[in-house]
Amino acid sequence: MLDIPGLPRKKGDEADRKFIEALARGLDVLRAFLPGDGFLGNQEISQRTGLPKSSVSRITYTLTQLGYLTYSERMEKYQLGSGVLALGYAFVSNLAIRQVAKPLMQELANNTGTSVGLADRDRLKMIYVEYCSPTNVMAFRHEVGDRVPLSTGSAGRAYLAALPDEEREFFFKHIEQKQGANWPKVKQGILENIENYRQRGFCYSYGDWDPDVNGVSVPLTLGKNTIFCFNAGGPAYRLSRDFLEKEVAPQLKNMVRNIEATLVRY
Repeated sequence: MLDIPGLPRKKGDEADRKFIEALARGLDVLRAFLPGDGFLGNQEISQRTGLPKSSVSRITYTLTQLGYLTYSERMEKYQLGSGVLALGYAFVSNLAIRQVAKPLMQELANNTGTSVGLADRDRLKMIYVEYCSPTNVMAFRHEVGDRVPLSTGSAGRAYLAALPDEEREFFFKHIEQKQGANWPKVKQGILENIENYRQRGFCYSYGDWDPDVNGVSVPLTLGKNTIFCFNAGGPAYRLSRDFLEKEVAPQLKNMVRNIEATLVRY
């Protein structure tokens, strides 16, 4: 059984005896809050997590006592607390690759007129841990903490392309469960990107994640289960496939090589 960090476990997994179910449920409740949500009630959290409302009530009470949630008596709902921010800030501020990559990402953004992101995997999504926009061009913009699908975004496809075959198949099984009848089309897009990565060194998404967004991505593998992905993209009306592949992708690949060389000496 492959042990892929960040993917949910089920009863019967080999590592089940080490797995603390109560802790996992608490973290699932925190993950239920998405950017822009604001306040959520126990019923909404229950629907998002699949946990019984009675369990959610106990968990939200505990997380509130610990400072990871705050409770509005007037609304009878919860929002994320400062304890979550402290954890997130500690992660981002101590991420060496972010410190090395940011000036090079900003330079690439300014040179190409694209938005340049650095993403890490979060379950079946990629989460941005750094983002740079061109200074003089109106560009599509993400924020640190935004997430995009692993299966249809260029960064997620780059992540899958960088995986060993056995691990990729493990992810395929999880993605198939999420995609259902749409899986054959989604899988074909991933396989085409894997081949493109092997032949040309980058992955792409041309309207597959968002019909108005085009982008290219390159992965950087730093060790087992440590793959970061850099992507450059923006509005489809302004960034054509030809421009991204001929002008942006070579510069993006060169940037990633420079970051990798710097991190070796870091």
